[in-house]
Amino acid sequence: MDPDSPLSESTRAALLHSQIIDLTTTGRRTGRKRRIEIFLHHDDGQLFITGMPRADRTRDWIHNIAADPHVVIHLKQTVAADVPAVARVLTDPEERRPFIEAAARRWRRTDVPEMLQHSPLIVLTVDSASDGDTLG
Repeated sequence: MDPDSPLSESTRAALLHSQIIDLTTTGRRTGRKRRIEIFLHHDDGQLFITGMPRADRTRDWIHNIAADPHVVIHLKQTVAADVPAVARVLTDPEERRPFIEAAARRWRRTDVPEMLQHSPLIVLTVDSASDGDTLG
């Protein structure tokens, strides 16, 4: 992260800790803002979000991000802040592997092959158009 970023020091520090957040996406059909509670991971300088494996469907938030990658990360634990970001859906198995393995370690899961195949995964970059800051 850029130390001269307009983000406060406490917001930058909060982004560097894995935690429960809210994530706002834009509905792909309605254009309405959609807010969900989800776990934000931080690993090796990268912010990412994944979820439990489900073979039966793709989550709506993944469809929304595929249609419009601009999201808002709502920090709500040690710091309350809304941080604009750009999300990228990862589908390539080799690109997904280090993120899925990091999440599996954190959650003490042993089903990495199933997670690689069926877990949603996005990588987040703090929106430089909004505040001049990037992460990851």
